[in-house]
Amino acid sequence: MRPLNVPTRNEVTDQNQEIFDDLKSKLGFVPNIYATYAHSENALKRYLTFANGKTSLNNKEKEVINLVVSEVNGCTYCQAAHTALGKMNGFTEEQTIELRTGEATFDSKLDALVKLAGEIAESRGKISNEVLSNFFDAGYTKENLIDVIVNVGEKATTNFLHNVTQIPVDFPAAPELTETVS
Repeated sequence: MRPLNVPTRNEVTDQNQEIFDDLKSKLGFVPNIYATYAHSENALKRYLTFANGKTSLNNKEKEVINLVVSEVNGCTYCQAAHTALGKMNGFTEEQTIELRTGEATFDSKLDALVKLAGEIAESRGKISNEVLSNFFDAGYTKENLIDVIVNVGEKATTNFLHNVTQIPVDFPAAPELTETVS
C-alpha cells in the first residue's frame, strides 16, 4: 500500500488551491503529480519555481533530458508526461522512444546532450571525460552544462516522488521500450 492519495482542491491549503486554479487555467487540468506535491504546504510552489526557472536550454533540449532521466529512474509517470510534451515540442514518437534509450541518431547535438544527461543520472554525476568532451564539442557551453545538471536534479525529484507514491498516471502511457537504459 502506498501512503498518499492524489489530493483534491478541497484537501489542500489555500496557497495550493491558488496554484491548482492557475494550473487548471493554463493546462486544462491539474496533473496528478503536481497535486501530489500539494500534500506539503510549500513543496508544489517550491517545485514549480525550480522547474520553471530560467535556463540556457530550450524546450526541446529540456525534453531530451526529461525523457532520458525519467527512463533511467524508471518513472512511468514522467515517461508518459514527457513523451506527450516531447511531441508538443516537435519530436516524433519514435524520437521520444530513441531519446529514452539514451541516443539521438537523428541529431548529433542532441545525441551529445542525451548521452550526457543519461550518464549524469546513471552515474550520479561521475561522468566520463569522453561524454563531457563530446558535449562541449557539439557546441554546448559551461553554462549549458550547469543547466543540464540542474534539469537532471529537477526531473529526478519528480521521478522519485512518483516512484515512491505510485499515484495514477493521467497522461497516455509511454510506449514500452524493447531495450532499457543501463
